[in-house]
Amino acid sequence: MSDKLNLSNTFKLYEEALKLIPGAILGIRRPYNFVEGEYPIFFESAKGGKVIDVDGNEYIDILCAYGPIIIGHREEEIDNAVIEQIRNKGFCMSLTQQVQNKLAKKLKELIPCCEKLVLMKMGTDATTAAVRVARAYTKKAKILSCGYHGWYDAFSEVHGIEAGIPKKLYEDFYEFEFNNLEEVENLFKKNKNEIAAIMVNPIHTQGGREVEMPKPGFLEGLRELATDNNTLLIYDEIRTGFRVDMGGAQKMFGVIPDLAAFGKAMGNGYPISTLVGKAEYMDVLVEKVFLSSTFFPNSLAQVASLKTIEILQREKVLEAIKEKGDKFSKQIEEYIEDSGIECKFTGGPWMPYITFDPDPNYLYRKVREEFYRQLIRRKVFLQPFHHGYIAYRHTSEDLEYAAEMIQESLKECKKIKN
Repeated sequence: MSDKLNLSNTFKLYEEALKLIPGAILGIRRPYNFVEGEYPIFFESAKGGKVIDVDGNEYIDILCAYGPIIIGHREEEIDNAVIEQIRNKGFCMSLTQQVQNKLAKKLKELIPCCEKLVLMKMGTDATTAAVRVARAYTKKAKILSCGYHGWYDAFSEVHGIEAGIPKKLYEDFYEFEFNNLEEVENLFKKNKNEIAAIMVNPIHTQGGREVEMPKPGFLEGLRELATDNNTLLIYDEIRTGFRVDMGGAQKMFGVIPDLAAFGKAMGNGYPISTLVGKAEYMDVLVEKVFLSSTFFPNSLAQVASLKTIEILQREKVLEAIKEKGDKFSKQIEEYIEDSGIECKFTGGPWMPYITFDPDPNYLYRKVREEFYRQLIRRKVFLQPFHHGYIAYRHTSEDLEYAAEMIQESLKECKKIKN
């Protein structure tokens, strides 16, 4: 069994932060989302496929900042392009800079449904704008939604006045289960001529649950229902975009939505997102729909995105990630099968995730906690309630080490199981 990490500095900073910031840290980065007392809470630096915490512990970073890091941390070519923009041109002005058009042309070239687009900052910006566009175009209010789409009122993981979100702000949203086409059909029957859009992650990545691929006919069925009912099909490609394919999951599966939200990997860590779609729908943004922000035109993330896409194409990054991810996935699946532990590996080759099968006595919770405790002690950074990511700068040695540590951690779990 590996020794507990020295995390004295991280806990000091955490105690200090509790006096300054509600909860010390925002949302999913709070300690209860990991294994409390075992995981670092503050990082100091990162490079390539590794991160270093404030106590000097270095980890293989399989979480990749929850998805933005597609190439690697501190990519010099990307950072240098941004630095050049800062030094030679500036980046925050009253009017838009021409890099907007360069990036827009590139996105239009790559993404099947993209005829026009708007550039924003966060994934929630893009999914919120998608809802506005769909409602304005169809003149309907109701949205069918599956999966996580950001912290917008209706998409929030917690609802109710005690969460600051009264019922009237989400009463027109109806959730459905991924791969359950019959449920969607029934929702259309019950809400005839009232549904503005179907919003779905084309690869399901619900928190705490295994990553799920669409069954044959599911996306096709959603596409048909949307078309037949004057409803827009929206893909949330925040996680799949510029990862499973340069054109997103829509390009890979060949089922094209009306609108799509992209973010995360398109900037390799710089804050940028986009809503793309057919011109007919996007043009409601000309006059009908209000969309504005001081920082949406900020050019630094646009420069970073353009350079990120250039590297992704030039170095055939996604092909390399898939090859590494396939090998890693196969190894993990073998280790899980050999371990006898009741758990699943999903998300390969792009978004690896190990989840533990529930049992009536809730023993799986102890097993899960022990697994992730052992893993972090072996300097592999993942977390129990969110899938990971494979980055280009993860070396074969990094991934081999991570796989071996997963094997060792599973062996430690058998002590609980037995």
